[in-house]
Amino acid sequence: MAEIFGTFGPSCASREVLEEMFRAGMTGIRLNLSHCDLADSADMIRAYHASANAAGVRARLVIDAQGPELRVGTLARPIRLEDGAAVFLGDGGIPVPDPVLEALEPGGQVLLDDGKLALQITAAGKAGAEARVIRGGILTGRKSIKLPGKHLRLPVLTERDLQNIRRASEFGVTGLLQPFVQRGEELRELRARLAENGAGSLKIFAKIETLDGAAHLSEILPQADVIVIARGDLGNDMPLWQLPAVQKELSAACRKAGKPFVVVTQMLASMERSPVPTRAEVNDIFNAVADGAWGVMVTGETAVGRYPVETIRYLSATAKDACRWLAQA
Repeated sequence: MAEIFGTFGPSCASREVLEEMFRAGMTGIRLNLSHCDLADSADMIRAYHASANAAGVRARLVIDAQGPELRVGTLARPIRLEDGAAVFLGDGGIPVPDPVLEALEPGGQVLLDDGKLALQITAAGKAGAEARVIRGGILTGRKSIKLPGKHLRLPVLTERDLQNIRRASEFGVTGLLQPFVQRGEELRELRARLAENGAGSLKIFAKIETLDGAAHLSEILPQADVIVIARGDLGNDMPLWQLPAVQKELSAACRKAGKPFVVVTQMLASMERSPVPTRAEVNDIFNAVADGAWGVMVTGETAVGRYPVETIRYLSATAKDACRWLAQA
């Protein structure tokens, strides 16, 4: 049976809801540490472990590190980006990290907030860069930044990550989701940092979120415990219609190497608002498991969605049916 992962959030913060999720088939949960710390989530984590015990489940708790993900700085208020408007990146404009400013070049693109917003650089210098909005919307602080086609070498863990990792065993953490893995050497460095900080037993879930990471999968595979096909940012790195083929190629490579893999992103996105998924969504889950996925994961569906228990029930039942079909094939 495939592992069934939810994601922590306000919609599933209570012991009662978590216990229902376990009874519906959940076997693990993700905690995103981009916006909080383990200590901030102590009550929720205690409720999680208590509900797992009550349901008789030996549950996994995986933390999603900040890692090398790039984000917009803090904004005093949201910014409306109008299509075609000129904007400035840097001091006095949209605050972005120095490695981003150093990599900007005229003609290059900048994707913000998981690709919902897009800019094209028109001029770049040491003080900042000018850009034109090619896909507008509302930008708030701490949203993700992506530079398609650029490989920026960044520390594998932030200081905040290290603080959380040092307390991982205290909170019963079993695995670490490492974002934007692009080279095997990054995971070798990560293992060393985990060992130095008393967390050497954590399983490393390597998130493949760029075409560069996908291209170097062969060197990443031996260093990871689990591969995560993270289709959100991965889908931003290519025309979206190419994503299914890349997912199939990654799945096949993991199967050939005997490496467990998890598929995540928008598996049941409609269930953030609806108690019933679309036919396309259940086909997506079924095909991921039929392709050999060790686990499937939902994010906002259980974190902020209206129907976290029903989401897990559909995720689990569909994965179970795919396993049954595989056994008979």
